[in-house]
Amino acid sequence: MTPVIQLDHVWKTYHTGDFELHAVRDVSLTIERGEFVAVMGSSGSGKSTMMNIIGCLDRPSAGRYLLDGTDISTLDRNGLADIRNQKIGFVFQGFNLLTRTSAVENVELPMMYNRTGIGTREMRRRAMEALDMVGLSKRYDHHPNQLSGGQQQRVAIARALVNQPALLLADEPTGNLDTRTSIEIMDVFQTLNDQGITVLMVTHEADIARYNKRCLVMRDGTVRSDTPVEDRLNAREQLAHFLAQAPESPALP
Repeated sequence: MTPVIQLDHVWKTYHTGDFELHAVRDVSLTIERGEFVAVMGSSGSGKSTMMNIIGCLDRPSAGRYLLDGTDISTLDRNGLADIRNQKIGFVFQGFNLLTRTSAVENVELPMMYNRTGIGTREMRRRAMEALDMVGLSKRYDHHPNQLSGGQQQRVAIARALVNQPALLLADEPTGNLDTRTSIEIMDVFQTLNDQGITVLMVTHEADIARYNKRCLVMRDGTVRSDTPVEDRLNAREQLAHFLAQAPESPALP
C-alpha cells in the first residue's frame, strides 16, 4: 500500500547573502495510512518548516516528497493548491470560521474550490455527514458565536474532513482550549483515527502527544527520535477521570 507521506532525504535551505540556513536537514520519513503521529520540537527545531513542506505550502530545496503517491516537486502553483484541497485537511489552533456563516456552510467551503464540480445538494449531504462524524450535526445551523470553543473546533475538523483527504494535518489543535475541551477534541481525533483516517499533529504539549500512537521529536532540522507512544492515553477514559475529579459547583443560595 502506498504511504500517505514519504520524505526521501529532504532538505530545506534558506539563503541570506552568503549565509545558508539549513532549516531541515536530510530528513527521511514514512507515514503509512491510518497512523496517528505527533510532531514535537522547540522553536527553531525545523518542525514548522517540515510541516509546511508536508502541507504543500512549500517545496524542499533537495530530496523528494511524495504525498499519497504524488511527487509534489512536479507540480506548479495551481497543482499544489489542488493537492492541498484534495489530499490534505487542515486544522489550526485558531478555528478560522466565517463568523456570519452557519456551521454547515463553513464546512461546505472547501468543496467550493474543488475543480471536479460538486452540486449544491451533494455539498450539503457531505457537509452534514462530516458534522455528524464530529458529533455536531444537530447544530448545523448555528453560527460560530453560538458555539463553544470546542464546538467551533469540531466544525473546523468537519471542514477539514469534507473532501475526504488522505491526511488530516492538525497544528496545535488544542492550543486555545481548556483541559476538558482539549480531551474532548482528542477523543474526536482518536475516533476518526480508529475509522482509518491518517492524522499528523503538531503539538508542544507532552500530554497531548500521549493520545497519539507515534511521536517524532525534531531538533536542529533533523528527526532526533521516532518512537511508538508508550502508555498511550484513551481520551474517553481520561475525560471520565477528569469529570470524576472535578470539584462540585457550590450550591446556589
